[in-house]
Amino acid sequence: MKRILPGWRGLTQLFAVTVLPLTLLLLFIAFGGVNMHQQDMRTLVGERDERAVQSAAAALQSELHHRMATVSSMAVLASEDISFKDIFATTTDLAKDFNGGIAFLNTDGHLIEKTGNDRFWGWVSQNSRSVKLASSSSPQFVFSDPTLDPNSNQLFVIISAYSDSRDVIVAGAFSPETLASETLTPTYPAGSHVTIYLLDNSRRILFVSGALERESLDADHPGVAEALAGRSGVLYVKKEATEHVVAYSPIETAGWALITEEEWEMVISPSLQLTQMAPLVMVPAFILALIAIWFGAKQIVQPLQKLESKAAALAWGDFEAIKESVGGISEVQHLQMELTEMSRKVQAAQEGLHDYIGAITSAQEEERARLARELHDDTIQAVIALKQRVQLAQRSVKDQNGKQSLKELENLAEQTIENLRRLTRALRPIYLEDLGLVTALEMLAREISQVNSLIVDFQKTGNERRLSREVELSLYRIAQEALNNVAKHSGATRADLSIRYSDSEITLMISDNGHGFVAPASPTEFAPNGHFGLLGIHERADLIGARLGIESTQGQGTRIEIRL
Repeated sequence: MKRILPGWRGLTQLFAVTVLPLTLLLLFIAFGGVNMHQQDMRTLVGERDERAVQSAAAALQSELHHRMATVSSMAVLASEDISFKDIFATTTDLAKDFNGGIAFLNTDGHLIEKTGNDRFWGWVSQNSRSVKLASSSSPQFVFSDPTLDPNSNQLFVIISAYSDSRDVIVAGAFSPETLASETLTPTYPAGSHVTIYLLDNSRRILFVSGALERESLDADHPGVAEALAGRSGVLYVKKEATEHVVAYSPIETAGWALITEEEWEMVISPSLQLTQMAPLVMVPAFILALIAIWFGAKQIVQPLQKLESKAAALAWGDFEAIKESVGGISEVQHLQMELTEMSRKVQAAQEGLHDYIGAITSAQEEERARLARELHDDTIQAVIALKQRVQLAQRSVKDQNGKQSLKELENLAEQTIENLRRLTRALRPIYLEDLGLVTALEMLAREISQVNSLIVDFQKTGNERRLSREVELSLYRIAQEALNNVAKHSGATRADLSIRYSDSEITLMISDNGHGFVAPASPTEFAPNGHFGLLGIHERADLIGARLGIESTQGQGTRIEIRL
């Protein structure tokens, strides 16, 4: 080692004095300008999209005001001594914006006269209680929720106003999809990279167009909550290897939101083709760097690779792996010594943390049991009593509509009771206490299958034996958390839950055929990557001295194995 170190010192000095500064200088020249240009273009695209979405929202707002003015004109004409058919005959030009037609209805929702979609207005008249319409006590204009025409399967929005002189409701129906398509095409022509979403106040998509279109948006999709709250702006959202610009603006008249989304790199890539060739001047510097790397591979890179694998094992709790020497230069050996000392301290701290986590877990289970008892003894009994009162009320009600309403209330109470019982079973697994782990896991698989569109197959191998209450409860909670993750996030249609008993160990395995994910390299990455379910599984496995294994491949599913 004494003969080798002087050579390495000279190589290090050569690398530090010549290759490294030259490489850094060329990196700064080549990529500095490109990065600055990208940032400027990123801001420019965001500002452009924000102005465009505000302009488009204003255009939609103007179109809605125009339709409101049409309804207002019809209401004014209705106050005069003119027949409804004559009103329709004199307002042909005004009514052309309502592709669903215009109708006059009385305050009970019965159809008086209409033009256009006859079957749709007949359906509206029959279901007037479920369609939001104007009344004598409502504001001047009322926008209904998007209503699906059962005949054409097309969504319509109804604008209505009340005319007090003749005690009638004027209502006009239009397709929000047609409105958006006609209004937004000048701002967002066909072939652009921008995806447009028009949503109502319940987050239902009324219109979508573009390369990134989807049938529904997540509840936490950027910009949706802000636009529905009446704000406009722009957000930059990381999605996989790209960054999207999300612009949003409200349409306050109807309580809608307009969202646009695009990859801003798609806009700037053509303009950067020439500047991105600048890194070619770095070829000589890279050749020198490669020579230096080749010389240092056996004494630096290979030992560091061995140390990396041992550090990864250390991250998963193998404190003995780091103690085996990896060789290499003195700096690598010193690093290994520091890691060994660190592992000793972490091991000591972890032993103390186990007791604390165990106490928290125990308190959590006690609180779940208390909540389960309160739900069973108080809440469920109260809902059962409510259901019985509804049944008694049904006997005394003669009106058929009243009986139907009470029947619906009874069904709702029955569903609430079933949901509360399912929640109680999830909080306090009674099968586990009375019949053991195998029966509890089998019932868990059956219940997950019933509640979700997921087939869960349960298998037991070997002779079952009762374990301590803490071990059985931990294994049950691990299976419960894993299956819930499969049902919510994996997109799987099938999952397998199995437990195998042998003389020396017990193995619990959960696998699915979902889309999989990139498995974290160590438990320290669970929380930063949002895998809080896996973090809970790891902590429970660690508390009972079990080993956790995770295998997942994108597009090929996931398998979790716990060995005790």
